[in-house]
Order: sequence, then structure tokens, then C-alpha cells
Amino acid sequence: MISSLRGIIEVQLPGFVIIDVSGVGYGVHVTPQHALQLSVGLEAHLVVTTIVREDAITLYGFESREAGQIFDTLLSVTGVGPRSGLAVLSQLTPAQVFDAVANDDDAAFTRVSGIGPKTAKLICLQLAGRLDAVMVGETRLGSETRGSSGDAVVAALVGLGWAERLARETVSGLDTQGKTTSQILRDALAVMARQP
Repeated sequence: MISSLRGIIEVQLPGFVIIDVSGVGYGVHVTPQHALQLSVGLEAHLVVTTIVREDAITLYGFESREAGQIFDTLLSVTGVGPRSGLAVLSQLTPAQVFDAVANDDDAAFTRVSGIGPKTAKLICLQLAGRLDAVMVGETRLGSETRGSSGDAVVAALVGLGWAERLARETVSGLDTQGKTTSQILRDALAVMARQP
């Protein structure tokens, strides 16, 4: 199974790139936004999910480990295939997916092409509580001190693409007394989602 690729971008199309790794060109499906960040002739690193079917081996690439893990988790939901999973990440950032699931906001998923109301509700139901570990990386939730909890939340937010300065300011402004890292992260995402 291919888990990551580092090489030179040979072809860049909306939603698809070919990356040359030591003379072998791999075709990788990506979100249109991610494709725009990649440039032909420059080196790139992709986190990859490999889907093996009877008639094909298909690669899906992501800019971060969190995005790749959310994609993998979405595929566990009944009715969500690779195309729908990629569509979700084309419309929503990993932070927005986490926030929507945490707040049982299935409307966020119904705005994604190919996701109906029933599937959107299933995403919220089946992913509830399962994205916490993805969002905080390898940091365990629960009994950390306030300092380490805050640092873990800042690290998670930075990993999701937020600026470190904004992440630190947001976390420092939260009431974290008696809260787990997971709860602090949810509160921080709720505040940051309202940022203009």
C-alpha cells in the first residue's frame, strides 16, 4: 500500500496530478484546491490513501496527515465512497469537518455535491467521537495539565492550517478550567470558525 509520495509534479489538472517519483509517474486524485497549490516542475509531498479494487488501484492525495485520516474515516461511513469523501474535503477543511460532526451539523455535509440528507446524518452519527484522535494527533485526551492541553490544541490547530499566532490567541482566551483537550479543541474551533 502506498502511504505517501515525494517527487516532482509532471501534470497538474483540476482534481488530478501526476507526480514523478524516481522515474515512475503516479496519477493521484486530489481536491481542486490542493491541485492549485502544486506547481509543475516543483517537488511536492503527498499523504496518500490507496484504494484497491478488483479492476483498479486508485491513489488519493492530501496536503496533510489530518486530511488523509479524515478521508479514511469518511470512507467508513455507509454510503460514502472515495469520490464523495474527496468532495467533502473539497468543500470543507478538516477543521470544518470536525466542527460539523462535533456539533451534529449535518447541513454542512448536505451542501457537498453528491451527499444527501440521509448520508449527511449518517456522517454525523457514525463519526461522532471518532475524529478526536485525528485532530490532536498522537496526544492523548484527558488528564493533561492546562499548559500541555493548550499546547496540544495549538499544535492541532496549526496542523489544520491555522496560523500559530491566531491559534495561541484563541486558546489563551478560552475558559479551559476542568476541560479535556478534546473539549478545548471544540471550543477553539467554534471560535475560529466565526473569524472573518
